[in-house]
Amino acid sequence: MSRARGNLLEGLATFAAGLGLWLFAGDVEVPLVTLTKTGVVMMYVGGALAAVGLWQAARRGT
Repeated sequence: MSRARGNLLEGLATFAAGLGLWLFAGDVEVPLVTLTKTGVVMMYVGGALAAVGLWQAARRGT
């Protein structure tokens, strides 16, 4: 698997996990963190990683 594809898949998986936390973990109480805010951060990180994967794939194609 190429590095670009790996970054893209990892970013999409991280984004999906963050979206799940943001949507469904609002009622869960965990000490030290808020799961909904953690989900938002994971969505940002996953989106950035997926964007890097797309950029790497486009750059390699030219």
